[in-house]
Amino acid sequence: MSTPVVEVNNLTKEFVVKSTRGLRVIKRTVHAVSDVSLTIPEGKTVGLVGESGSGKTTVGRCILRLIEPTAGSVKFKGTELLGMEQNDLRKLRRSMQIVFQDPYASLDPKMTVGASIAEPLEIQNVSGNHQDRVAELLELVGLAPDHARRFPHEFSGGQRQRVGVARALALNPSFIVLDEPVSALDVSIQAGVVNLLQDLQEQLGLSYLFIAHDLSVVRHISDTVAVMYLGKIVEVGPAEDLYLASGHPYTKALLSAVPQADPVTERGRPRIMLQGEVPSPINPPSGCRFRTRCPIAKEICAVEEPELKERGQGHPVACHFADTVALEMPNPAAV
Repeated sequence: MSTPVVEVNNLTKEFVVKSTRGLRVIKRTVHAVSDVSLTIPEGKTVGLVGESGSGKTTVGRCILRLIEPTAGSVKFKGTELLGMEQNDLRKLRRSMQIVFQDPYASLDPKMTVGASIAEPLEIQNVSGNHQDRVAELLELVGLAPDHARRFPHEFSGGQRQRVGVARALALNPSFIVLDEPVSALDVSIQAGVVNLLQDLQEQLGLSYLFIAHDLSVVRHISDTVAVMYLGKIVEVGPAEDLYLASGHPYTKALLSAVPQADPVTERGRPRIMLQGEVPSPINPPSGCRFRTRCPIAKEICAVEEPELKERGQGHPVACHFADTVALEMPNPAAV
């Protein structure tokens, strides 16, 4: 077994939102992340998938303490991050970085690419020739060293995201949160960025938390996949096992939405159409949070919340009927 780089236990994040009704101020709680536990082994990639609003990005930012969690535990190489003083946390930030979703918004348009990549080195007071380091990083991500003098608007989306990756690598981190790094890119560009990330992982021994809603990309890059719905993890397992033998109705519904390259297979495979919208995280459903859209929900689902535990599928599933899901719902990925 690989040594865990990141261990997340019972992570919870709640936001308090205020609204006015006449002269009254009403406070409501948004349950963004509820009791999430994850382990990211050294040199491996854990994919975190789910619909928009499921809490994936919040989990990633809480791990890095870009957002302060409400409760839980986050350990980086055995060191507890929650409650750590800012000065101590700043030293650890060299080892933990993030690549943001939008390459158009994550770079300062007034700074050259070289200045953006060198900024972490300056903030951390890293000695040495920063220009040489910037040139080395640009070559590492497949760009030319003389690109350092250009501004972000002179690059394509894929090139900008490579610049974002170079900036994240500036301080030689061991763990990177990839927050939907290819979702804003053209499909033709996505494969190149994903392949780059895999090559860098193999070359530098990096560990990734890969956040995405595209299950085909997650399957390609991830060793383990965790599926989130409305702030909770509903299924975790090795990538191939989860795709070929998923045990949660929500995972099957997500898989049915992934198009197949073969038109014959695409026409013949089953569709799982979920009814209704994702409930509000301000007032999540009782019991199983997925029950209001689940095609096999029964009375117990409204009363008792299912635990995320092994139920005969070979990986943990949070469903009362995980042992019979395969019989009641076909697996679109296995067709």
